[in-house]
Amino acid sequence: MDPFVVILMGSAADLEHCQKIEAACRDFGLDTVLRVGSAHKTAEHTLSLLREYEADPRPKVYITVAGRSNALSGFTDGLVAAPVIACPPPSETFGGADVFSSLRMPSGVAATLTLEPLNAALLAAKIFGLHHAGARQAVLRFQQRQAEKILSADRGLNPQL
Repeated sequence: MDPFVVILMGSAADLEHCQKIEAACRDFGLDTVLRVGSAHKTAEHTLSLLREYEADPRPKVYITVAGRSNALSGFTDGLVAAPVIACPPPSETFGGADVFSSLRMPSGVAATLTLEPLNAALLAAKIFGLHHAGARQAVLRFQQRQAEKILSADRGLNPQL
C-alpha cells in the first residue's frame, strides 16, 4: 500500500502555504490530499475527516497548517495514531510569537514542528522511508542533490583543490 500525506489546513487562508507542502511532497513521490477543517470553528467536521482517514489502512502522516492559535495540531495528534507534523504558515502577527502555539504542545501530544514546507515533506518522506523503499530512495536522492550543491559551491570557490 502506498503511503499518503493528509495536509489539513485550518482555513482556506492557508492554501498557498499548503500548496508548497503539497508540491514538496510530490517531489518525494508522496500522494497527498488537501482538506480544510478547524479545531475551533468546525470541530465535528474535522473529527469526521480524521475518522475517515484513520479508517484508511494505508500508512499516513498528517501535516497540519494553522496559524495564530494552533489547536489543530494538538487536536489532530490526540485523535490519530499516525505522526502529526505542524507546519504553521509564516506570520508576523504578535511579532511571530504565535508560533509558540504550535511549539508548545501539552504532555502526551507528540505533534512536532517545522516552519518550512519542504522540511515538513522531507520529514514525512523519512517517516515513510522506514518501510517504503520508494520514499527512502527519494530522500537519498534529495540528500545527494543537497550535498552536490554544497560541494559544487566549494569547488567554485577553490578551483585549485
